[in-house]
Amino acid sequence: DGPAREQPEAPGPFLDSNQENDLLWEEKFPERTTVTELPQTSHVSFSESDIPSSENTELPVDWSIKTRLLFTSSQPFTWADHLKAQEEAQGLVQHCRATEVTLPKSIQDPKLSTELRCTFQQSLIYWLHPTLSWLPLFPRIGADRKMAGKTSPWSNDATLQHVLMSDWSVSFTSLYNLLKTKLCPYFYVCTYQFTVLFRAAGLAGSDLITALISPTTRGLREAMRNEGIEFSLPLIKESGHKKETASGTSLGYGEEQAISDEDEEESFSWLEEMGVQDKIKKPDILSIKLRKEKHEVQMDHRPESVVLVKGINTFTLLNFLINCKSLVATSGPQAGLPPTLLSPVAFRGATMQILKARSVNVKTQALSGYRDQFSLEITGPIMPHSLHSLTMLLRSSQSGSFSAVLYPHEPTAVFNICLPVDKVLDREVVHKELTNCGLHPNTLEQLSQIPLLGKSSLRNVVLRDYIYNWRS
Repeated sequence: DGPAREQPEAPGPFLDSNQENDLLWEEKFPERTTVTELPQTSHVSFSESDIPSSENTELPVDWSIKTRLLFTSSQPFTWADHLKAQEEAQGLVQHCRATEVTLPKSIQDPKLSTELRCTFQQSLIYWLHPTLSWLPLFPRIGADRKMAGKTSPWSNDATLQHVLMSDWSVSFTSLYNLLKTKLCPYFYVCTYQFTVLFRAAGLAGSDLITALISPTTRGLREAMRNEGIEFSLPLIKESGHKKETASGTSLGYGEEQAISDEDEEESFSWLEEMGVQDKIKKPDILSIKLRKEKHEVQMDHRPESVVLVKGINTFTLLNFLINCKSLVATSGPQAGLPPTLLSPVAFRGATMQILKARSVNVKTQALSGYRDQFSLEITGPIMPHSLHSLTMLLRSSQSGSFSAVLYPHEPTAVFNICLPVDKVLDREVVHKELTNCGLHPNTLEQLSQIPLLGKSSLRNVVLRDYIYNWRS
């Protein structure tokens, strides 16, 4: 989003909804799923400070999961309503066969375009496990209020819990194998405490499989270390690279700790030279250790606690998560319920789901009286590929002009951090290797870019004359 700039307040209803989304993470209020009162203008207004210095024909990649999108336009979205049975079926087939559809730059009469409506259906599909239609399975963090009072026969049935976890393990392993063979571009594991984003090699500028976990706790990180999982804390400077010995071999966590303690000892040696060492109270080893532990605990549950796992360690992470007892809640509304798996492609044990879409037409006051304001609301777990597919589609249907408000699931915004890159990847090679991952080439091109949004995510987008401006 460029260098830090002072940003004006978003329009009233947008700000309220974003605040509400923040509160969801803190488990104070449930998310809003109905269309709010639309702003007075047909687009989100941006001051000069909000507009990037260069014009962009593409949005930056956004790896956060969205819970809601609200598009507004001066042209109607009625073409998105009441798909015919044949159009719905064709959209499903296009998704399952990963059919590449390229729409014209502008569609004269969207309501008569069968191709547009089929592609719209194709863009709304995602895959989910487990599937329990009476339970909201995303988001899982802060979802206890929504799940309270719902029937959960497995909560006190150990046998049923074992069956659910066994099925979940099969599905999770299936997804990882698809990712490893580059037949799945990415997927999410959503637990009641943290979310994991697995990405195939070639995406986000990395030549290895990567897994980002957020938020984490000291206990989880310790458990991962004990299992031999090598990881880093990208947002903590000291964790970006391991200390090395003179021979060039990297040190383990315990050895780093020992060297760090030695450094603490040496830092007081100058007091001895001055002969005042007895007058200064030197912290003992226990105090130093407690101070370090306090620092680790302070970042728990915060975006800064995000953990990065790369390469072969992601397989170790897979086994760790399958056997991790704290992965599933032991009490409360989510007790015994396996984590939610979300994927853009089919996997073993998954069910096909459709994002909810509805259009709304309202009258808004203008200088010359009232004018039509059209909106399209999308709700559900909106993953990066869906966001890109929908914006590509709306560029054509709305003649290159629309605005959008995006509502991210806040704990996943940190997935937009830029990871350390060892080498620049050849995009042609990346695209060739990921040809069969189920994504449109343009979407694959975007997801292979290095993330630029940092700990934030897209919140407001304006497309005018096919040029994007955005605010995060």
